[in-house]
Amino acid sequence: MPLPPRGTVIKASEAPFQPLEQASGRLVSILGYGNQGRAHALNLRDSGAAVLVGGRPGSDARARAEAEGFETFDLEDAARKADLVVIALPDEVHGPVWTSTLASVIRPGQVLGVVHGFSLHHGDIDPPDGVGAVLVAPKGPGRTVRERYLMGQGIPAIIAVHREIEMPATEDAPATDATDLALAWATGLGCTRGGSIVGSVADETETDLFGEQAVLCGGMTALFLAAFEILVEAGYPPEIAYIECCHEAKQIGDLVYNRGIEGMRAAISNTAEFGIDHAGPRLVDEKTRATMRALLQEIRDGGFAERLRRDARDGFRDLHAHRDAQRDHPIEAAGETVRNLMPWLAEEDARLQAPGPDTADEGGNGATPG
Repeated sequence: MPLPPRGTVIKASEAPFQPLEQASGRLVSILGYGNQGRAHALNLRDSGAAVLVGGRPGSDARARAEAEGFETFDLEDAARKADLVVIALPDEVHGPVWTSTLASVIRPGQVLGVVHGFSLHHGDIDPPDGVGAVLVAPKGPGRTVRERYLMGQGIPAIIAVHREIEMPATEDAPATDATDLALAWATGLGCTRGGSIVGSVADETETDLFGEQAVLCGGMTALFLAAFEILVEAGYPPEIAYIECCHEAKQIGDLVYNRGIEGMRAAISNTAEFGIDHAGPRLVDEKTRATMRALLQEIRDGGFAERLRRDARDGFRDLHAHRDAQRDHPIEAAGETVRNLMPWLAEEDARLQAPGPDTADEGGNGATPG
């Protein structure tokens, strides 16, 4: 059964988990146990799916998966065994791994799943005839996907079916299709508890990359650095510049996250709100909008994807150079001083990043998928 039109909200009642329940006899392989892979594996297992993990021999991620109770296999063996094969590896390795390892073992009747549409959209993965391809892309990092699941909540995902296939009935399960597996996957993650949104692979890929570049990572980082540098040049203490132009961004971000822009405006001072309309249009003028449109066009025509692939083939020389430059920027020393005033921040982060079973894994609201 096809998905409803793009933009439709899907609730758990419209996305039953039965096609992936252990009683169905179907198996899910999660290839990769990093940021997203771990959350997908744990949530699906807790929801009642049979899950195994694929990884590189001897890798730390594979060892962690084993420590957390998963049976693990090399990537090709994990892919060969499963009905739903979820590729949760970094975007830049999808193409090489597909060509060298997966293309020869994926068979008709299986469904490939991705957590970000980059490789399907740009042709790094080209499933053969008879192989389904679906996308379930939670709109948040894996840590949040897991935390919200354990709280009995969930975060929205974009759901897309790139290629539909019919899956015949087995001794243990009725006939189904790639759409039903995608919906069950989203429900098993907890992403339909509040609701997820139907889109296409292009919708998810292009909007995700544009949001990262124009706002969430590229735009915000550039604003942080420029504002910090201007205040320090004007003679203000670096630590105060950091607090005002970087540290407090989380507080405003949390207001927008929880209440929307209108709600954020209602929560801040009149002075701060007046500044939105005084400064915002001058910072984001027609020249800025033209640059943003150019970024979007580079994403849509594949120019950005090709630059990413080229740097990956070169060992990420450009990316590493920029990382090194950021490490030496004065904002880092100022930020460390400010964060040291609040040692609980590091303690909380260490607790959230610590390996081992989740504190809520022995029960609670995470045990049911819907």
